[in-house]
Amino acid sequence: QVQLVESGGGLVQAGGSLRLSCAASGTIFRINVMGWYRQAPGKSREMVATITNGGNTNYADSVKGRFTISRDTARNTVYLQMNSLKPEDTAVYYCNRKEGMELRYDYWGQGTQVTVSS
Repeated sequence: QVQLVESGGGLVQAGGSLRLSCAASGTIFRINVMGWYRQAPGKSREMVATITNGGNTNYADSVKGRFTISRDTARNTVYLQMNSLKPEDTAVYYCNRKEGMELRYDYWGQGTQVTVSS
């Protein structure tokens, strides 16, 4: 069973920065994608950024140029550096890992709150 442990959320003023971390344990498959999703109150969960084990990244348009996803493959850890934060970035951020053939196995962290004050 894969477990994802997130850290780094908190309260920050608009324009500030935060760095989220997510450590995965119990992983089995080398082929995988790790990423960050977020869910604001009253809204659906949305993809923020993903990164493959080969280093290919994908970002939501709303965070391009402000957020950077990276990973330490040896440690099964993914990071999200968030700069120039806006109040609309306020949400619960969830770590996600998909692994296995056709990425059929899908795991989620417990979520970490990010609040950006104006």
